[in-house]
Amino acid sequence: MRLVIFGPPGAGKGTQAELITSTWGIPHISTGEMLREAVASGTELGLKVKTVLEQGQLVSDELMVSVIEDRLSMPDASTGWLLDGYPRTVAQIATLERVLGDQELDRVICLRVPDSLLMDRLHKRGIDGDHGTKRSDDGDEIVRERLKVYKESTAPVAGVYREQGVLAEIDGTGTIDEVFLRISDIIEELRG
Repeated sequence: MRLVIFGPPGAGKGTQAELITSTWGIPHISTGEMLREAVASGTELGLKVKTVLEQGQLVSDELMVSVIEDRLSMPDASTGWLLDGYPRTVAQIATLERVLGDQELDRVICLRVPDSLLMDRLHKRGIDGDHGTKRSDDGDEIVRERLKVYKESTAPVAGVYREQGVLAEIDGTGTIDEVFLRISDIIEELRG
């Protein structure tokens, strides 16, 4: 299974991705996680990424494609994966297609959540932390910028995948289990 999960910041992508990958035994490939690890490591790459993330902007396509290509070539990804955080722009769709070659995506899962709920979730995550750790990219001003960037750059990705017939739009409101059940129904259809 080759899946992509995307949605606005605070939609619950990371939480749902963990459930998907543990249930179906495929690796969760989170570009956000990989980039945060680079920042924490203090490498030259990490310092470049840190500046971009602190401004609420997207990391360059050139940088992201190398990160994705390296990760998808690892042995654990040979039988499938869940890609979280890429593609984030229409241009990155073509880049991902080039990386995949003759492989095709099985489904692109798009979590839909109203802006008011996203702001509440992100504000809470900025105060309480996400999985016990406070994220530096969840302050109010940065959250508003991240949502703006999502609407301008990432939301159009749904239209392309809708035209290709691989988009599954999922209501991301409700409990974690309710959202996961909606996603599970889509994945079970794929598995036949």
